[in-house]
Amino acid sequence: MSKVIIIGGGVSGLSAGIYAARSGFETEIIEQHRICGGFSTGWTRKGYYFEGGMHWLTGSADKLPLNRIWKETGALQENNPIENRDPVYTLVDGDKRLNLYRDLNKLKNELLEYAPEDSKMIKRMCRDIKYFQKVHFIVNDIRGLKSQYKNHPSLFELLSMAPAGLRYFQLLNTNYKDYVAKFKNPKVRQLLMTVIGNRYNSVSFIYTMAAFSAGDSGYPEGGSIRMVDNMVNQFSSLGGKIRFNTKVQQIVIKDNRVTGVQTEKEFIPCNHLILSSDARKAIDSLFAEPLKTPETESMRKRLQTEADGSQNIFVSIGVKSDYSNLPHSMVFPLPEPLEYAGNSFDAIRINNYSMYKNHAPSGGSSLTCLLICACYDFWKKAKDDGTYKEKKTEFANLFLDKISPFLPNLKENLEVIDVATPITYERYCDSWKGTWMTIWKRGKKSPKFPQKLKEIKNLYFAGHRIMMCGGLPVAVYTGRRSVQLLCKDTGTVFV
Repeated sequence: MSKVIIIGGGVSGLSAGIYAARSGFETEIIEQHRICGGFSTGWTRKGYYFEGGMHWLTGSADKLPLNRIWKETGALQENNPIENRDPVYTLVDGDKRLNLYRDLNKLKNELLEYAPEDSKMIKRMCRDIKYFQKVHFIVNDIRGLKSQYKNHPSLFELLSMAPAGLRYFQLLNTNYKDYVAKFKNPKVRQLLMTVIGNRYNSVSFIYTMAAFSAGDSGYPEGGSIRMVDNMVNQFSSLGGKIRFNTKVQQIVIKDNRVTGVQTEKEFIPCNHLILSSDARKAIDSLFAEPLKTPETESMRKRLQTEADGSQNIFVSIGVKSDYSNLPHSMVFPLPEPLEYAGNSFDAIRINNYSMYKNHAPSGGSSLTCLLICACYDFWKKAKDDGTYKEKKTEFANLFLDKISPFLPNLKENLEVIDVATPITYERYCDSWKGTWMTIWKRGKKSPKFPQKLKEIKNLYFAGHRIMMCGGLPVAVYTGRRSVQLLCKDTGTVFV
């Protein structure tokens, strides 16, 4: 039996492991951490659980092709039903609340009542969202694959997405920030700017809004941890093995073929290798010499200018106060911006998990906040000069000062505050400069990285770097596709 080694136990690695094991390969995942999940993760501090990997799940709707993959990999089961939280976001403006609803008519009416001066732009945005409601992640088998279950998009499926073409190229050539700037009302702008990172093009924004309105992008009960645990159990039930707390030092290549991997302790041989850790980091650090092909050079060049778009500061708060009467996700406009590490934020979005069981002790609330910003160099310098912990504490105190006016008794009842930086992601996920997605900028072709290089015969790639714009859908899909390439190369039936 051919042995497949998979580097990285995130969602892409688990997906690859499950499909490889289903297809009859002896499969082992090598994970540097003590748990699986990678970026799709959560953690507990003093009884408070913080969801760190997922705010919504693309492909959560039963009708979508991607949903089949989530179920095939065991990620979605009866133990994590989907909730389509509505409203998705709520801007708190004194006594007023402005809601970002899933229902397109409710959203339109809400915005028109709040900001009649933006009537023209509100109607235009709602039309754009309607055009994209049928657009979804396409699942397609590779050509020439022997597959037990064929999976190709139907002509009807493709034609249903055609209306989006009316606006696609115009939106592609418009920056998300510029699109939202056309709204006159500052509070409407603040609400809409919380949907995705501000360096994307406006296709990404409209696509996300359309997914909400079409009934997709729900939240699975139990979040990242339960999804990953489900996948781990599925992999183990198929005979797959996971080697935890093991860091690969080098992928060993002889005669243009991978022969195995060298860890701190031993050499582990294999017949095939799937690299599901951060490809940008790996092409420089996991080979005897950095990989230099047209494809890897393209990735280096592109990400050199895009790294700042997917770095973040992630704040987790545990408070002995019940905030279950407050919205799921609250946007607080700040009277004065939060400024730190060369970045400025005029609004803060707080994710509120107080209404979910097992997220906090009785009477308590678990809160998180994701601040997307270019900050790796700042935190790296602090780590190197010994001021890292001091600056994390400084930022935590500043953050609390900014949000405490919106959350009653926050400071008095605070039990936990935890700050993760790009250095945290670099440490636990071995990600390049602490980044976690690929940015799809204005006017740019959607970037892709090949999952197989002609220079190395039995090496395959999977993970968030492979396709725009990364995230969970790309992770699970590229894990599956890497095994399809493996099966095609070995004449194996893909199951």
